[in-house]
Amino acid sequence: MVLWSYPPTPRQLAVTIGCVVTGASLIATGAYLSLANIAPQQARAKARSQYIKNRLRKMLDD
Repeated sequence: MVLWSYPPTPRQLAVTIGCVVTGASLIATGAYLSLANIAPQQARAKARSQYIKNRLRKMLDD
């Protein structure tokens, strides 16, 4: 815990609270967008994995 030698002014408290709220909202927005776009990302990863498996099978069967 940080101890100050003098208490923060009301303006400093307002700026600090504003920064905390802004940061929390950015994190929440990022988490929402990440969860909203997870299905397409999983589909791309699965398609890429399947492509690599098929490619390796083709190379090893020849």
